[in-house]
Amino acid sequence: MVRRRSGLSARSRSRDADRANGEDPDPSRKTLRVVVADDSRLIVAGIRRALEGEEIEVVGEASTGAEVLPLVGRTDPDVVLLDIRMPQMDGFTVLEQLRARYPRVKVVMLSVFADPEHIQMALSRGASGYIVKTINPRDVPSALRQAVEGSVYHAMGLPAVTEESEARAAGLTEREVSILKAVARGLSNQAIGRELWVTEQTVKFHLTNIYRKLGVANRTEAARYAYVHHLANADSEAGTEPEE
Repeated sequence: MVRRRSGLSARSRSRDADRANGEDPDPSRKTLRVVVADDSRLIVAGIRRALEGEEIEVVGEASTGAEVLPLVGRTDPDVVLLDIRMPQMDGFTVLEQLRARYPRVKVVMLSVFADPEHIQMALSRGASGYIVKTINPRDVPSALRQAVEGSVYHAMGLPAVTEESEARAAGLTEREVSILKAVARGLSNQAIGRELWVTEQTVKFHLTNIYRKLGVANRTEAARYAYVHHLANADSEAGTEPEE
């Protein structure tokens, strides 16, 4: 069953047409319009409570995947909070269709799955955020706002992990972790070399090894891996001694 606000204004219908054409009709709006898609009434009710008083308006609710796109077309949300496991159509399929039809609408996935594979799959298909259902409800409004503001590759509610355990699991050396962090910050090879006191050729050598160990093909995929696996949080090792 779908629940939505009735009586949409002509302005809302106009914004919907703009979104379908890939245009952002009113980027200055402060109140976020959210569609919540989850087949659990308890989850939806909890999300509503978490968003109260946060300048975030739930404009529609969907309990099946098939309901989501029509609901987005009618309610003109800024962001869709979408469960992965949905009846009739799974969340990943819905995500792909939303990105194709409404590219300006952000999608934040909601799931019980906390493993890197599910997170990576969501982000690679265009999700702007990923929330694990164990998240503190008070953090949900912040997660939605970060997604709308462009904080991609963001996962919240994950169980505590350590950088050391993630690096060890990937087989990365301390130097490779430092370079991976720098890549995630958007630094060029030349800038990384200056920061870590190594030559640009040395940086390229380490990057080759990093790509191989992580199973990625380029800097973008490496940066995404760093964010998903909690290797992009700490500061880099600026000021270390030159490497022999």
